[in-house]
Parts: sequence; structure tokens; C-alpha cells
Amino acid sequence: MKTRITELFGIEHPIIQGGMHFVGLAEMAAAVSNAGGLGIITGLTQRTPDDLAKEIARCKAMTDKPFGVNLTFLPSVTPPDYPGYVKAIIDSGVKAVETAGNNPQKWLPALKENGIKVIHKCTSVRHSLKAEAIGCDAVSVDGFECGGHPGEDDVPNWVLLPRAAEELKIPFVASGGVANGKQLVAALALGAEGVNLGTRFIATKEAPVHDNVKQAIVAASELDTRLVMRPLRNTERVLTNAAVERLLVKEKEMGANLKFEDIIAEVAGVYPRVMQGGEMDAGAWSCGMVVGLIHDIPTCKELIDGIMAEAETIIRKRLPSFL
Repeated sequence: MKTRITELFGIEHPIIQGGMHFVGLAEMAAAVSNAGGLGIITGLTQRTPDDLAKEIARCKAMTDKPFGVNLTFLPSVTPPDYPGYVKAIIDSGVKAVETAGNNPQKWLPALKENGIKVIHKCTSVRHSLKAEAIGCDAVSVDGFECGGHPGEDDVPNWVLLPRAAEELKIPFVASGGVANGKQLVAALALGAEGVNLGTRFIATKEAPVHDNVKQAIVAASELDTRLVMRPLRNTERVLTNAAVERLLVKEKEMGANLKFEDIIAEVAGVYPRVMQGGEMDAGAWSCGMVVGLIHDIPTCKELIDGIMAEAETIIRKRLPSFL
């Protein structure tokens, strides 16, 4: 299947693995890339630029296919060493970067000068148009269904994707809620040139996370995610657990008086405990509504091959039968 996304990144299938904290390690990225998609290492999971350079080297030892690095730009009192991370990406010869969070404009010249293709994650059409205007090569359009931060507009992909198609000239992928070939075909029909999978890739054999996390995803239904931090306008979709329900009670009781410090126990330092330690009630961790469509733990190759086979069957057989 050829699309503008497969051509842009030099990949076989129009499937990208999104950046995920303490999931996007070399093992994850290499497995996705080896299966024909675009694997992504999560930059800020690595504590320093030197650690990121080592992780990229580890990934290169596992695959000779293209892979990328996610770099999320967050407002912070003590920001990470972004110049160092950008330099590590450039020096390592990575040719694809997924940016997210704040506007990446400041970093684009250095990336572009080194032949790096940039795809920016956006939760609205206006942000997508801004990404196009500043020179991003593509955007990942993130619907309300997604795990992690869906923005504050609450527009799901059924409307967001065709709206993006009306406005954008650069290619975009559908992100949020994607698990199978039916959804790849639907995304293509709505104007996307591929899909971005996050939560679905956590429930794979190669995902470097505790088995408890994979089993929790398989056991969950589409009704088991919650939106937290809405009063702080930093909404995050997470899988429900005891800590999340406690957090929601605090949000309700404190209302407009809620501050980040009030919920720090439920949201800070959670990812290593959940993803590596398997402590499923440690706190709030990003998870999409797509859990309702996840029923097994395949290898990345089995997952991607299955998505592509289902998509091809629908395009060649089911859709033509309606005409």
C-alpha cells in the first residue's frame, strides 16, 4: 500500500507507532520498524541526551529499517536539555522525528537542515494548520478517543479527520482509537494517509512493559477510561484504577480550587512503577478507548500483517460489492 506517508518515511505500511512514555524503547521501535511500520523511540523517557544516543544505537543494532524519535516539548520550570536531545537525534542519523506538545518551530531549522522529516501531533485543525505553516512535513491528527492528552476541544476522529482533509495540504495520519484494518480503511476514506497506534502497540509481545499492563489492556472495555486533570486544562485520558477514581473525587470536591500539587501523588512518577513494576493501581497512566477493541497480545509483525490483510480484503472485496 503506497500513500504519501509511506513515501515520506520510506516505510512499507502506513502505520506509525506513537511515542509513549516508558514504552517507546529500542525494542518497541525496532519491532514495529522490522514489521514494516515506523517505530518511534520516546526521547524524554531517556534521562539525558547521552542516554538517548545510546538508545538510538541500541535500536540501530536491532533494525536496518527507518525509525524515528518522539520529542515532546512541555512547559516547565526546569525544561529538559532540548538542544542536547535535538543534537543527539541529528548526530545519530535518525531521519524521522515526531514532535508533540508546544510549537516545535524553534527546532525545525536544525532538523530540516539535516534531512529529518518532522510529523507533529495535533488535536485540532487550527493546530494542524499552524504545523503546516511552520514547515512540518506531516501531522498526526489526534482525536478525542486517544490515550494521553486529547486537547480541550473534545472533537472525535469521525469529524476531526474529514475537517483536517478539508484544510490541510500536507499529509496526515489518524491517531486515537485505532486497532485494526477496518479503521485503517476508514481513516483513508476520511482523508488520512495512514494511522498512528499507541495503546494497541502496548499489548504486543515485544512491548517492553510488565505483563500486568498488557493483561489490563486486554481485560478492559471501551468504558474503562477516564478523563483526568480537566479542571487544570491539561486533560489526559487514562485507564481507570483505584488511584484514578481517588483523583476524580478530589477534582470534584475541590472544583476550581484544584492545583496540580493536590493530585501529585496520583500522577507524578507513575510510569516506571506501572510500566516496569506492574503496579496497576500506582496512579494515572495514559490509555485510549481503543482498549475495547484489543483482545490479544500478538507480535508486532502479526498485528501489522493482520491490519494490512484486513484492510486489503475490505478494499478489494467488501467495498466493491456495494457498487
